[in-house]
Amino acid sequence: MDAEEFSLPRSRSANERLHALVPGGAHTYAKGDDQYPDGLAPVISHGRGAHVWDVDGNRYVEYGSGLRSVSLGHAHPRVLEAVRRELDRGSNFVRPSVVEVEAAEHFLATVPTAEMVKFAKNGSDVTTAAVRLARAVTGRRLVAVCGDQPFFSVDDWFIGTTPMSAGIPAATTELTVAFPYGDLAATEELLTRYRGEVACLVLEPAGHTEPPPGYLAGLRELADRHGCVLVFDEMITGFRWSEAGAQGLYGVVPDLSTFGKALGNGFAVSALAGRRDLMERGGLRGVGDRVFLLSTTHGAETHSLAAAMAVQTTYVEEGVTARLHALGERLAAGVREAAAATGVGDHVVVRGRASNLVYATLDERRQPSQPYRTLFLRQLLVGGVLAPSFVVSSALDEADIDHTVDVVAGACAVYRKALDAGDPTPWLGGRPVKPVFRRLA
Repeated sequence: MDAEEFSLPRSRSANERLHALVPGGAHTYAKGDDQYPDGLAPVISHGRGAHVWDVDGNRYVEYGSGLRSVSLGHAHPRVLEAVRRELDRGSNFVRPSVVEVEAAEHFLATVPTAEMVKFAKNGSDVTTAAVRLARAVTGRRLVAVCGDQPFFSVDDWFIGTTPMSAGIPAATTELTVAFPYGDLAATEELLTRYRGEVACLVLEPAGHTEPPPGYLAGLRELADRHGCVLVFDEMITGFRWSEAGAQGLYGVVPDLSTFGKALGNGFAVSALAGRRDLMERGGLRGVGDRVFLLSTTHGAETHSLAAAMAVQTTYVEEGVTARLHALGERLAAGVREAAAATGVGDHVVVRGRASNLVYATLDERRQPSQPYRTLFLRQLLVGGVLAPSFVVSSALDEADIDHTVDVVAGACAVYRKALDAGDPTPWLGGRPVKPVFRRLA
C-alpha cells in the first residue's frame, strides 16, 4: 500500500476517546500519539510473539515491545503457564505469600552480586527507594545522576531536571547534580566540588556505547573513596546484557541496583537489590533510624512474581540473551546495508548493543531530525513494521528480520528522495513527531 493511502480510522477514533479521558492519551509519555506520524498512531488490539495487531486489523512486526519489557514476546507460553498457576490460588494476602520467598531466592540466585531484594511494581519506585536509602545511610542531600542518560524516575528528584519540570520546586531540583558518562575525571571533579555532600551516583552501567575500559571499576573506586553509594539502574541492561545484568557481565558490583522491564515480560514487577547492610536499613533487623524503603499494596502480587521467576528460568535455560544478540546483529547488519545501498548510510544510523538497538535519523547536515524520523516511521508503518526503536524480542525469527530489512530499504529510498529535495515535508503527511521531554504540549 502507498503511504498516501494508508490510514487508521479506528485507531484515530480510539485515540480521540483516549485523549478525552486519559491525559496525554496514554499511560506512558513514550507511547503518546505525538511520537508517531500524524494520524498514524496505531491502537493495539492484541499481540502474540513478535507481532501485534491494531484495531484496524493491520499486523505489524513489533520492536521495543512494551517499552523494552516484553523481551520474550507477547503471551509467552512459559510465562503464562506460571501466571495461570497462581491466578486460582489468590493474588494478594494480609501476610506474605510463600511465592515471595521463592521469588527472592530465585532472583538472588540469578543476580548473585546482590544480597537482598525487595519487589515493587514499577522502575521509578525502586530507583527512588535506592536514592532515599543512599541519603539515609550517608546523611547527605545531593544525588548525582548521569546527565547523558534520558530517564531514571517519575519522581521529583529526577523529573525536576527535565524540561517537564512544572510543579516541582526549584529547591528540590537543586539537590540533583549531573556527571557525564565515561568521564572519570569530570565525575571526580564533581565529587570534589561537592565534597561530603553527594549521597549517591546513579547511572545505567551501559547504554548505546560500551563502557570505556576501566570506567565502571573507576566509578566503584570513586564512590568508595568519596563515601557515596553506587547505584546501577539496570532497567534496560538487566537480562538484555546478561541474566545477572550489566554488573554480572562487566564484573563490577554496585551497592544497590534496580531491575524491571524484562523481569516480568510485560507483567508489572520491579526490584531493588543490593548489599545486606544497606537494605536492612529498611527492614526490621537493622540498626539506626529506619528507612521507609518500599511498602506497596501490590508489590508482592503472586502472579507477577511467578512471571518473574518464569522469565529468569527461561533466560537461563534457553540462552535468551545470546538469541537477542544474534537477532540484533542480523537486524543491524541488514539495516546498515540497506541504508548504504540507497545512499543514506550517514543519515539512518543504527546504534547500541545488539540486544538494545536504537536508530538515529539525521538531516542534510547530519543533525538529529524529528521530520526525518517522521518520514522514516511512516514508511515503516505502511510496510507493517512498528518500530520506535529496533530493540528486539526473542520471539522474532529470521523471516521477521528479513521483512523488516526489506521495509527499511524502501523507507531509505524515500529518505534519499527527501535528502535530494532538501526538504522532507512532502513525505510527512502532517506535523512531525515530537520529543517526549519538552516544556510545552
